[in-house]
Amino acid sequence: MSTLGLDIGEKRIGVAIADPEGLLAIPLTVIERVGEEADLEAILALANEHGVRRIVVGLPRSLDGSIGKQAERVLSFSKVLSQRTDVPVDTWDERLSTVAAERLLRDAGVKSDKRRARRDAMAAAIILQGYLDRERASFRLDL
Repeated sequence: MSTLGLDIGEKRIGVAIADPEGLLAIPLTVIERVGEEADLEAILALANEHGVRRIVVGLPRSLDGSIGKQAERVLSFSKVLSQRTDVPVDTWDERLSTVAAERLLRDAGVKSDKRRARRDAMAAAIILQGYLDRERASFRLDL
């Protein structure tokens, strides 16, 4: 059982998955958006294939923390996704995750033409890693 992380954009959805212990987020794939129904089916198929127990969706808040138009679209999509599955769907603040993903790929020497294809999955991994780190910190505080 694992956790799936999503970076939902207008053209693509980056997907990452956590290792079975929930310690490390790994870029998995990118879904090219073709329509909400197909997008949902693709996410649910991945969740089923990987035995996912939770889905974390990056919420693109503005730098001041407010909810803008893109965040409203993501919240709407997340709500529909949660209605289509018994798996809990959480949101996680994704401010600057795409910028961080671009920087990581550039620093790793990935050529610019290949960065675009990998950036969304890497951003999903950054989102998911933040969520996993917070979950582990919460667990330690509860002990």
